[in-house]
Amino acid sequence: MKYEIGDKIIVLHSDEEGKVIEIINEKMVMIEVRGVKFPAYMDQIDFPYFKMFSQKKLVEKKKIYVEDIKKEKFAPKKKMGDGVFLSFVPVFDKDIFEDDVVDKLRIYLINQNEEAYNFDYNLFFTGESNFHLKNNIGGLSDFYLHDIAFEDVSDNPRFEFEFSLVNEHKRKAPFYEASLKVSGKKLFKRIEELQAKNEASFRYELFTHYPDKADEERVDLSGLGNAGFRVYDASRGRQHLPPARSVVDLHIEKITDNWTHLTNFEILTLQLNDFEKYYDLAVAHKQPTLIIIHGVGEGKLRDEIHESLRLKKEVKSFVNQFHPLYGYGATEIYFK
Repeated sequence: MKYEIGDKIIVLHSDEEGKVIEIINEKMVMIEVRGVKFPAYMDQIDFPYFKMFSQKKLVEKKKIYVEDIKKEKFAPKKKMGDGVFLSFVPVFDKDIFEDDVVDKLRIYLINQNEEAYNFDYNLFFTGESNFHLKNNIGGLSDFYLHDIAFEDVSDNPRFEFEFSLVNEHKRKAPFYEASLKVSGKKLFKRIEELQAKNEASFRYELFTHYPDKADEERVDLSGLGNAGFRVYDASRGRQHLPPARSVVDLHIEKITDNWTHLTNFEILTLQLNDFEKYYDLAVAHKQPTLIIIHGVGEGKLRDEIHESLRLKKEVKSFVNQFHPLYGYGATEIYFK
């Protein structure tokens, strides 16, 4: 949920400040402005600090000459410790009073490890994919991803990555998932701290070291062999399986690029097939949990998945409750 009870807000059409006093549903809240209480849709209000930091006055921009342009400040490309980070560089503009206002955030992927990685990057706003990029980043280097408008930060951006080694190693995991979700309030505070310290950027760690491949379970079957039984090592069967995932996103654009011509029934069928595929892999790899992102929408996909889970013997329990990363758009499955 974007807003909480007690949050200060501003009414967009009147520029009046107020506060949230009740959450009505996913789209509406009850607000109080100058002692008057009334309901409002969430797209009719916003946080006041986004206006303070991003609103520009309608004035003619003065001409800027080349020698007057400030060079963008960014951390030098030198090793500052191990890890892979997501870095944010606020880009400022001037208002009529020559005060700095945040116009956008420039996003960089920073690799302080010596390994090179392939990455699959997705940016989500309120659960919907907004930007997607596949590429690779070398060791001890940084990669410019894109810019996001500062006012969009209030839409709870979620940054998701899937990493793999450019140079594969048999002892390393085939892929590694990392994600980051930062609220608009926290980003606002980080920018305030940035200005106070006169620094150019701030960052969040995605991971420190790329993980090793999970050890296979080993069972001592020598007793059966000595007793005359022929023993087959069934654990080797998992060596030929695709890797399991801890989080599976069933939004259709994550499953196929060619979906615009599909009917609703065909889309649902593809989503359920993908669900069954990764459910079976999770069971085969003996995962303790699995998160299925189905979105909110009309609830058809969620209902189909829940009905299927009720009939699966491997399921201990499952829950569709508010999650800090996925809201109500995901179900977490716990296996026996």
